[in-house]
Amino acid sequence: MSSRHLARSIALQSLYEWDFAEKKKEIGGIIGKNIEEFNDDVKDKDFVYDLAQGVVSNAKELDKIISEAAPEWPLEKITTIDRNVLRMGLYELIYGNKEEVPPKVAINESIELAKQFGGSSSGRFVNGVLGTVYKEIEKEIG
Repeated sequence: MSSRHLARSIALQSLYEWDFAEKKKEIGGIIGKNIEEFNDDVKDKDFVYDLAQGVVSNAKELDKIISEAAPEWPLEKITTIDRNVLRMGLYELIYGNKEEVPPKVAINESIELAKQFGGSSSGRFVNGVLGTVYKEIEKEIG
């Protein structure tokens, strides 16, 4: 498993716990505990913190985008894993450093996380939502 993929997996697990606890737990403490479990395997701890904390800081905006891109799926009906994979993917698409993580890499990583941790249709669902948002971003850029 690549270093960044592992970092995203830990960020996802941390966001899952944060979301499952109805956003009442401090994300920094959750991340620290999860990083400690993998200890020496995590090479880019800052990336884990930046990604998960970035998602939490922008969760309302990210949730609004998800709701607009998947109107037939109310946010509370989307599984906790899929919801947080989408938040992470959107965060990287919208706020991430495009030179460090190109949009297509962010989308592909999200699809892989959805397949790994989600249900049988999670990969297709995540691909559809992120693909829709990416097309809109490209239209706006011109």
